[in-house]
Amino acid sequence: MEFFKIRRDIPFMRHALVFNVVSFLTFAAAVFFLFSRGLHLSVEFTGGTLMEVSYSQPADLGAVRGAIAKLGYQDVQVQNFGTARDVLIRMPAVKGVSSAQQSDKVMATLKEADAGASLRRTEFVGPQVGDELAADGLKALAFVVVGIMIYLAFRFEWKFAVAAIIANLHDVVIILGFFAFFQWEFSLPVLAAVLAVLGYSVNESVVIFDRIRENFRRYRKMDTVAVIDNAITSTISRTIITHGSTQLMVLSMLLFGGATLHYFALALTIGILFGIYSSVFVAAAIAMWLGIRREDLVKAGGGARKEDDPNDPNAGAVV
Repeated sequence: MEFFKIRRDIPFMRHALVFNVVSFLTFAAAVFFLFSRGLHLSVEFTGGTLMEVSYSQPADLGAVRGAIAKLGYQDVQVQNFGTARDVLIRMPAVKGVSSAQQSDKVMATLKEADAGASLRRTEFVGPQVGDELAADGLKALAFVVVGIMIYLAFRFEWKFAVAAIIANLHDVVIILGFFAFFQWEFSLPVLAAVLAVLGYSVNESVVIFDRIRENFRRYRKMDTVAVIDNAITSTISRTIITHGSTQLMVLSMLLFGGATLHYFALALTIGILFGIYSSVFVAAAIAMWLGIRREDLVKAGGGARKEDDPNDPNAGAVV
């Protein structure tokens, strides 16, 4: 399925150096903000008070957030828990204030707004739990990266594996850079979105790499740059359909999903947009700089193929 077909290959690789410089500067800025400002970690990572509150009728989450905000607490997470009448509240730890004092103060405010509010449980999430979650998140990220590299090395060639991982880590670091620069809250759902972007971004790279390998087999007289340009141009329609559909769904979560899904959807939005960019101007370009050749992907002894114009439907026929 194609929305359109481009008759002439777009010379993407002609401008690869410029885009790689832009990518490097963006990557460097993201790293700088990560080290200078750091991530604004949520309660799951830093520790704090967790409360479960029950209402006699469906709770108004906006009103609950507003009531707690009036107490001066920032970065409070409020979401439904199980049913529309049960609310889970996570509050960051406050120096000099115990977890019991926090929960008593919040419950007094919530009961003023709605006498039907009742406290089911309250507990303190310690920083040690947060450290464990951070360590597990880094382990998950490392396993994903290693798994992707092994998969691409076996399916294609080690140069493609290196190029794809650099491009995917480029996406991840830029997402983290946005969260560090704007001091958006980094929570477990955001971490899940970052891991999802890794898998999503590599899918686009695999599609382009697979077309590059196919082109090397079909067009024996085309050089590497022409092969890559043709591969990217021929997959543009597919990219627009796939990423456009996904982006519409993510945008719906961003606009209508409420505060609970806001940063999760925001991380996915940034990741999808930069994932398209990195697959074309980072992954493919790095593979070209690493010197990917026809001999790296095409096994010797294959049948000779007819060499024609890439847009000729009879091109690539075995003769």
